[in-house]
Amino acid sequence: MAQAAINDQAVVLLVEDEPLVRMTAADEPEEAGFHVLEAANADVALAVLEARSNEVQVLFTDVHMPGSMDGMELAEQVHQRWPQVLLLISSGYARPHPDEIPDHGQFMPKPYHAATLVRHIHDLMRTLRQ
Repeated sequence: MAQAAINDQAVVLLVEDEPLVRMTAADEPEEAGFHVLEAANADVALAVLEARSNEVQVLFTDVHMPGSMDGMELAEQVHQRWPQVLLLISSGYARPHPDEIPDHGQFMPKPYHAATLVRHIHDLMRTLRQ
């Protein structure tokens, strides 16, 4: 029960350009009690963070997407501007080395199971409480 109370306050910003993938990826964290904000690309994600950075704990982004930057560049920008935001990066193509992900962020390859996504978010959130 205490875990649900913590999750109710946790906000995940999901950045994915494919609408169906984005919708599907948002379902499981929402069912696990997280609040999910959605963005179709890095530019939208940055606008969301500029407006709500004090609320967002986790950025979950795809690597390859249209717009002014890819997910790796977005993660770097977020790390520089909002270092309190935890990073989770995913791709079906790229496999970044852990040293390439800012601030000890995590990588999750696609395709992934919804339960794996939730587990990664929980793992990241534990680092906030330590």
